[in-house]
Amino acid sequence: GQALTAKENSWIDDLSKYYRVETNDRSKLFNTLLRRVDIVPETLVLIQAANESGWGTSRFARNARNFFGQWCWTEGCGIVPEQRPNGERYEVRLFDSMEASVKSYVRNLNTHSAYHDLRSIRRKLRLNEQPVTAVPLSAGLISYSTRGEDYINELQQMIRVNRPIIEAARNELDDEE
Repeated sequence: GQALTAKENSWIDDLSKYYRVETNDRSKLFNTLLRRVDIVPETLVLIQAANESGWGTSRFARNARNFFGQWCWTEGCGIVPEQRPNGERYEVRLFDSMEASVKSYVRNLNTHSAYHDLRSIRRKLRLNEQPVTAVPLSAGLISYSTRGEDYINELQQMIRVNRPIIEAARNELDDEE
């Protein structure tokens, strides 16, 4: 019920720009930001990067630091896929660093209309006080690949198979801290 300070308003404006929320309705703005400014579980990030980059061995991972198959549409913005159909203009985006690739991927999931379902699943988990984890959120990636359900099933299988390795690595990092 209190008015925001100038600094708080500036912070909200910056978040709105970064998360691509365009509305003058403050209630709608806050509700949209609550759905968009949230985590993407590290397990989902790792598994999708492994899947999309052939475990880091793809030409795009090695030469463009692109671990998520993200496209761009400006000539010279990336690498032209060898199998790109005639008449298509997209390239696989070139990133300056692995961190930039991950940051762009997370922003994409948190803003693009194709991943509205992922954000809705995450919001429902939050409202039901359940943990936000990779398996339920992976169902919201149906539009990430033209393979549809097969893609989701593959990601979920990769999560199940690799969960012990990811948990062991996480525990090892926790022990070092």
